[in-house]
Amino acid sequence: MTISLKSTARGVIGAAALGLSLTAGQAVAQEPEFDFTMAVIVSPGDVYTALTQGIPERIDEATDGRVQITVSDSLVASNQVAGAVRDGRVPMSAALHTYISAEDPRMGIFNLPGLINGIDDYVEVREAFWREDVKNIWKENWNAEMLADGAWCPTALFSKEPIHEVADFEGKRIRIHNPQSAALMSSLGAKPIPMPTSEVTPALERGVIDGVFTSMCVGAAMELPRVAPHVQDWAISPITGWVILVNADTWAELPEDVRGQISQAMAELEEEAFGTYQTYIDTAKEKFAELGSELWVAPKELQEEVSSEQYSAAAFEGWYDRAEEIGVDGQAYVEQIREALGREGS
Repeated sequence: MTISLKSTARGVIGAAALGLSLTAGQAVAQEPEFDFTMAVIVSPGDVYTALTQGIPERIDEATDGRVQITVSDSLVASNQVAGAVRDGRVPMSAALHTYISAEDPRMGIFNLPGLINGIDDYVEVREAFWREDVKNIWKENWNAEMLADGAWCPTALFSKEPIHEVADFEGKRIRIHNPQSAALMSSLGAKPIPMPTSEVTPALERGVIDGVFTSMCVGAAMELPRVAPHVQDWAISPITGWVILVNADTWAELPEDVRGQISQAMAELEEEAFGTYQTYIDTAKEKFAELGSELWVAPKELQEEVSSEQYSAAAFEGWYDRAEEIGVDGQAYVEQIREALGREGS
């Protein structure tokens, strides 16, 4: 049988065309139906970053490629990632409750001195009522659906000089990230200074500040002990909660099956966030050792002294006043927290 070169060429060309057609068809089939940007905060080394950076892969897998997420830490300022979702500037974000605690103090319960003293207290209150409470707040006041939440590594105080006594706070310029810690620092004789995380290292180097409260995991990743070698855990604002948000209108437009797939993926992320929490703390401590520093934990009596009414009253009063302004009984809310912790009337 004789096959002409002309017919062979036609066959090759036809097969190639078919191949291109199939490839193009497959590419079209793999195009996501929904493409969202998620604004995040720069926080190297923390569980927050480790998990939020993995959200695109989780959601891509959960939805069989129907939803594509692009993570960005530069589109929106850190203190605006919640408002950006509410206003529709971005469809998703990984926000911090504490950044809006000045607007709604219920978002900053862990900043009240001596109330929530660590991750165990936080989880207990969260599971008792607080998670569902803030979920409703996000929906009603921020037009946002809460898909998952977690907690940053414990807050540590990185300082240029040791702060191992209550009197050591006197005169120190300390970077803080919430109103309640600012009030507490003022009561202790320190000068509270709000400042973005990105400015902390040069501010320490130049002597603009003497110390900084931040996640111990972030501090380790940033190698803050190089400029602030004293790392202390005073249990001051010990926990900072974070949350994965999606604009409520955007969420409502998604097909029901896609919402279910994303919700399941975020439930798994949430479980991992709390299940691996200690791992990140251990890694931070190892980094401190590499840098020649060690985490100093304030004895219980010092933690109780720094959170005593003598120093904490201003923080609580300011919190109560702000709660009253938005129609919330702040004292009753604090008692609800204490009841959840078994500390009624304390």
